Amino acid sequence: MVIFDLDLDKCVACGACVIACMDQNDIWPDRGDKPFRTVGTLEPFPGCGRIGYFSIACMHCDDAPCVVGCPTGALFQNEETCFVGSDKSKCIGCHSCVMSCPFGAPKFDSDGKIEKCSGCSIRVENGLIPACVRICPTKALKYDAAENIEKGKKLRTLRKAVTV
Repeated sequence: MVIFDLDLDKCVACGACVIACMDQNDIWPDRGDKPFRTVGTLEPFPGCGRIGYFSIACMHCDDAPCVVGCPTGALFQNEETCFVGSDKSKCIGCHSCVMSCPFGAPKFDSDGKIEKCSGCSIRVENGLIPACVRICPTKALKYDAAENIEKGKKLRTLRKAVTV
């Protein structure tokens, strides 16, 4: 299984991932479009040290609650890529997907129809990586096999332990 991963130690909240996503998906905030990806700040608890940053979009959950919550089948899980996709023609604008999604990923266009991150499925199907991952200057965002990402995390943890 291929997954997205964010290394919070590397994210600097530059917003390049948001701009790449907007470019890839023809999202124009000037006309009221809502970006699929957002960047935020993790405020530390008092006395805990530094501020952190994160980049978030649809998590493309294995057992996606938005897919289960959609009464019309407008949201579906792509069996090849495991991405949660959407079909505007089936959307009735009931917002059940939004109420089901713990991450607030589903968005709606000006006609009240579902729009959401597709994981750049067309890029991925053509052997390319998602736009947000490709553009990330610090390589905080990754898109890789789950086992490769897990190996990388173990190596980072080992390196931290060795340098302490």
